[in-house]
Amino acid sequence: MTGEQDDFSHLDRAGRATANLARNPSLTVNITIAGSILLAWLLLGAMAIRGAESRLPGAPGDVVLRYLPQLPLPDVLERFFGLCLTPARLDAGSGAQFLALIAMWFLMAVATMLPSAAPMIRTYCEIADTARIKGEPVAHPLILVAGYLCTWLAASAGFAALTLAIHTFAPSGRLLDPVTGFAAAAALLVAGLYQFSSLKQACLTKCRNPFAILFSSWSAKPGRIFRLGLEQGLWCLGCCWALMLVMFAVGVMNVFWMALIGLFTLIEKQTTGKLPSRVAGAILLVWAVALLVVSA
Repeated sequence: MTGEQDDFSHLDRAGRATANLARNPSLTVNITIAGSILLAWLLLGAMAIRGAESRLPGAPGDVVLRYLPQLPLPDVLERFFGLCLTPARLDAGSGAQFLALIAMWFLMAVATMLPSAAPMIRTYCEIADTARIKGEPVAHPLILVAGYLCTWLAASAGFAALTLAIHTFAPSGRLLDPVTGFAAAAALLVAGLYQFSSLKQACLTKCRNPFAILFSSWSAKPGRIFRLGLEQGLWCLGCCWALMLVMFAVGVMNVFWMALIGLFTLIEKQTTGKLPSRVAGAILLVWAVALLVVSA
């Protein structure tokens, strides 16, 4: 590009901002990811506030949530929240609720898992910037992000189906309430045992070393980069799917536990060794045994 082509002074402020974003894919990705995470947390927080007001007090964090303001929302969000908060059912008319639950779990994945994927996305941006400086063709980083999120969208459908199945038989039947007794203990037991598994460590190793994977699988073809995002999403899912089961024990929309799981996932992927995983696994197993003893 020549200096004249780089000169956007003839554009208005909005035009210059748009041109600079288009010229700097890394900035576009950072803004998109940060905005997506913030939007997901805002929607989940608003849903959690409505859930706290619709049930008896006693769930963790409900006291705080009840004092937060309930802001007016568009009708489409009110309907979405209503579908997620109403008692679960398994019948021919539950299609809308199932789609709403997929969206709810996907929001949870964006809020808790996308921050821990930031190093992988940043690494791709760095490699892409180097290639672009050399004049080589580059697939936009958002294509990688789209592939990553598609994996979690598919997983969200599985978690939504599990939510309907479990809460259909839960005592209260309400989707925000934690399942009790043996079901909650089973979820914690699976999550705890998985923290010690070799598959968990293998997936965690892949997530901790994105550069080698991205560099060895580098391509300028958007389809290949999208598939690479899918693969990275699968490694991340392999790390974290069992931790998501904890939400069935504490309440599917418990934003405090969501934040804790997201923070732990970020720490686990940024540290080395097995200590964080095993400490978390031991805590979950003790918790599961305690629930079994209480429920017996």
